[in-house]
Amino acid sequence: MDDIDRKLIGLLLEDATQSYAVLGKAVGLSSGAAHERVRKLRERGVIRRTTIEVDQAALGRTVTAYVLVDGSTWMGDSADRLAAIPEVEEAHVIAGPASVLLKVRTSGTAELQDVLRRVFGVDGVTGTQTVVVLETFFERTLK
Repeated sequence: MDDIDRKLIGLLLEDATQSYAVLGKAVGLSSGAAHERVRKLRERGVIRRTTIEVDQAALGRTVTAYVLVDGSTWMGDSADRLAAIPEVEEAHVIAGPASVLLKVRTSGTAELQDVLRRVFGVDGVTGTQTVVVLETFFERTLK
């Protein structure tokens, strides 16, 4: 991956709807060459998907929480069961005070409590610690 690829990725992170002509002009390539570069980045798995960024609060998901999950067994095998809980936005096996870290978004604390009950229903879960976000300074994808 070279500087042009990195610039293309940065431009796509800012606005994935830009045409290949606009992308090419920004990096000094033809639209066809820009298209080919992006195609190769997708083929190699550097660009995994094209998506949109949604304001979660506008969808009613005003509570963000991080949940540390303790387990009695290797929790790395629980990914599918945790992914089945739609309010879980991210799940990471971690080193530290717990086995798994979850990022959860809900419409309120009652829904968060329900999510925690469902997390406890996952085999091997022995406990949780939850941190509720009061304010988000920023969220970003690194370039």
